[in-house]
Amino acid sequence: MDKNTIIGFLLIGVVLIAFNWWNRPTPEQIEAQRRYYDSIAAVEQARIIEQEQANQLATGDFQAELPESLSDSAKTAQLENAFGGFARAMSGVEETVTLENELIELKVSTKGGQISYARLKNFETYDKQPLVLFDKEEVRFEYTLVTATNRIINTNQLYFTPVKSTDPNNLIMRLDLGEGSSLDFIYTICPDDYLVDYKIRGNGLNGVLSPSTTTLDLNWEQMIRQQEKGRKFENQHSGLYYRHMSNGVDHLSELKDQNKQLSDRLRWVAYKDKFFSAVLIADNQNPLEGTTVDSKFYEDSPYLKKMRTVTSIPFDLQRQSSDLQFYFGPNRYNLLKSYDKGIDSNDKLELDRLVPLGASVFRWINKYFIIPIFDFLGKYIGSYGLIIFLLTLIVKLILFPLTYKSYMSSAKMRVLRPQVEEINAQYPGQDKALERQKATMELYNRAGASPMSGCLPMLLQMPILIAMYMFFPSAIELRNQSFLWAQDLSTYDAIVSWNAHIPIISTYFGNHISLFCLLMTLTNIVYTKYNIEMTNTGQQQMPGMKAMMYMMPLMFLVFFNQNASGLSYYYFILTLITIIQTITFRYVINEDKLLAKLEANKKKPVKKSSFMKRLEEAQKAQQATLEKQKQQQQQTREQRKKR
Repeated sequence: MDKNTIIGFLLIGVVLIAFNWWNRPTPEQIEAQRRYYDSIAAVEQARIIEQEQANQLATGDFQAELPESLSDSAKTAQLENAFGGFARAMSGVEETVTLENELIELKVSTKGGQISYARLKNFETYDKQPLVLFDKEEVRFEYTLVTATNRIINTNQLYFTPVKSTDPNNLIMRLDLGEGSSLDFIYTICPDDYLVDYKIRGNGLNGVLSPSTTTLDLNWEQMIRQQEKGRKFENQHSGLYYRHMSNGVDHLSELKDQNKQLSDRLRWVAYKDKFFSAVLIADNQNPLEGTTVDSKFYEDSPYLKKMRTVTSIPFDLQRQSSDLQFYFGPNRYNLLKSYDKGIDSNDKLELDRLVPLGASVFRWINKYFIIPIFDFLGKYIGSYGLIIFLLTLIVKLILFPLTYKSYMSSAKMRVLRPQVEEINAQYPGQDKALERQKATMELYNRAGASPMSGCLPMLLQMPILIAMYMFFPSAIELRNQSFLWAQDLSTYDAIVSWNAHIPIISTYFGNHISLFCLLMTLTNIVYTKYNIEMTNTGQQQMPGMKAMMYMMPLMFLVFFNQNASGLSYYYFILTLITIIQTITFRYVINEDKLLAKLEANKKKPVKKSSFMKRLEEAQKAQQATLEKQKQQQQQTREQRKKR
């Protein structure tokens, strides 16, 4: 780099320094610039605070907390600037207003205008505490509102004002938005009823809410309390149910977490416990839309589940109100069914589906046979233990023809056993199994006996037995009803209990032994032993069949130990009556005369039933297949010998 280049760079530097010194701002200009940038920062900070408030409001966490340095007037101005007419409802003191009738007590909170407490007056928990469906911290019922300036506001953090009415059964929770604008939640509790009318009514909301508002987005969350002693089976009968407008009633899984987005419109959504439910019912003309339902299962908690529904309720700014209803009450079949009396089939609520009575034929048996008899006996008898006993007698009386036919079939097989044993001796070994089976079937056919005739009556009895299995755990009438040593027929009757957790046993059997379940198991073992002896026809049985028959009562012991004691008591009485019937049949029916009748049948022309014909054809086809296989095996052996 030469001398001239160095001088040039120095001159340029001097010029730049002189230019900057000459154009430096005055102290007044520096102060003005500082004030300008401070105002820009303040505006940006205000924008950030406003956005955070809006986000907190959308998630329900807004507490209307502003910097303490701001004066009250500044806070009010900032809130009004951010939220308009809603600003006045963002601060207040939470209070509750009570609505009640003979059956329910509700508390409505001024914060959010929601029902924050629901108690059923005529019921108690298993430990004799007031039966509360939910309290303040266990429920969230909130709407998301979109203002005319496109801000999102959550009703759960707004303070409503109770409006007094001359009717003590009516309550208006009003959200006063100023200048004649308001949003009302109207609750009307009906005398001696579990239904609560619920209306959403807007007044002068044009210019307050977004003009595109056609629905209100609802978020409903509720914790489901454990109300019964038997947590396992209470959980199995607790779930989130919903009714489609066209496809009937459905529900989420009771035993695992599940989430569903439903495309169909809904008539109602229910948070169902084993014996009680909280239901939101929409108007038939304006059902719930765009619904997402969610259920989370709890293992170790005072709560069984947490249920959530996100849905949209039709709301027209020009319409008078959106009409809905709540149901807070028991899952009593006749009560829920009564809400559909005199209503067109297309408009029926079908709340009775909250009572699990089984599907198809089993539900039909419960609705038209078991429940009418049970209710009839309940009108005249105060002891439900005695009612179950009489109901069992009636069921056994109705099933008597089938039971008698089944016994006669086994008796015929039993008196023919010596002849069957002779056939077994005539055709010994596995290679003569087909001949032995064919000769046995010919004996039965000529004597007029059929192995299948005893199975058919048993199969016909099964729907009633299964229907009864569904009925007893769902019958709220048995709740807190004592009988003998059982304090509550709707849950287990423990005579021995322990607290230690035993792997597998505690999970599947429980930490107790139920006496009615134990008695049911013992009677089933006795009946199984007696039945094996009575039904021994002399034919060879599958290996392990006898052990399997004894295993069934033991499996029932595990399965029923945590179930309703009323159910175990029913099966205990049922099995006991069956044993008495069988012993009575054995001594009343003369088996010598029965054998003589069968011998006389052998002399008559044989009339083969279509079933016997098909059975013989199948046996012939099987025999032909075996003979063909033998021939092929013989040919293979001969070919090997030639090689």
